[in-house]
Amino acid sequence: MKRSIPSDLDLSNRSVSVLCGGVGAARFLSGLLDVVPAENITAIVNVADDVVLHGLHISPDIDTIVYTLADAVSSTRGWGLEGETWQAMAMVSRYGGADWFNLGDSDLGTHLYRTGRLQEGASLAQVTAEIADAWNLRLSLLPVTNDRIETRVTTVDEGEIGFQEYFVGRQHDVALTAVRFVGADEAVPAPGVQKALADADVVVIAPSNPVVSIDPVLAVPGVRAALANRTSATVAVSPIIGGRALKGPADRMLQELGFESSVLGVARWYLGLADYLVIDDADGHMADEVDEVGLAPTVTNTIMSDPDVAAALARITISAALA
Repeated sequence: MKRSIPSDLDLSNRSVSVLCGGVGAARFLSGLLDVVPAENITAIVNVADDVVLHGLHISPDIDTIVYTLADAVSSTRGWGLEGETWQAMAMVSRYGGADWFNLGDSDLGTHLYRTGRLQEGASLAQVTAEIADAWNLRLSLLPVTNDRIETRVTTVDEGEIGFQEYFVGRQHDVALTAVRFVGADEAVPAPGVQKALADADVVVIAPSNPVVSIDPVLAVPGVRAALANRTSATVAVSPIIGGRALKGPADRMLQELGFESSVLGVARWYLGLADYLVIDDADGHMADEVDEVGLAPTVTNTIMSDPDVAAALARITISAALA
């Protein structure tokens, strides 16, 4: 059942909280900033991808969002900074150090600052706010927790390895049998996370990998319950289009873990958490089946190929939850 979404809703006084991974969420947030005031937006970000390398605390999803919203992200890679140089990593490689996780010279400055502040006793949320402020970002950018949690994946041939070893070191080209989030059970939501989920007019689950970007956010005690107990609408944007992920291994992960890589698989994944699912035009023929799963579908262009498309997607997504 294809829903008709009004295009003229006033979103200027609406508050929106977004559950986020990296690239897809960053592009969605960029569009959202064109239709909702920045002060009304809270991004709740996955930190289970965080890793310590060369003694530095690296937060890939947070940094991708910051650099994207600051119009500083690499236009070719979709992560890291535009115009990077790589002399520091070349020197690490010369010495025989680990160089499989490439860090640009300017990007290293972010990790140096974050690590130093954490060692001084600041929380990850405090440091993230300072970094966002330095880039003149006015939305609220919250790590889901200040505590250390880590995504670990079990591979067919190598057993369990860290997520970054899988994603970057192996180029996500090895089959998985399991995923777990170490430390999640003992973690506590960062200050403001549960309130942002309870009070927002609309909560959006960004078009991020449901397995390793959204699920670790939901794994922090209290977050899943806060989402399930909402009285206002929650809307998810499918990261799967025509059975495939635009970027990254979400489609293969779903299949390898025994789930369907389709908008129906996404609908089933978020059943009980989201009320609505935004799906791409390419999957419009499956709208009735999404509806039968239990999520009300909205069909539109979800491929954020330019800022105008991202803004249109954001407007339609928020409007779908308010219609």
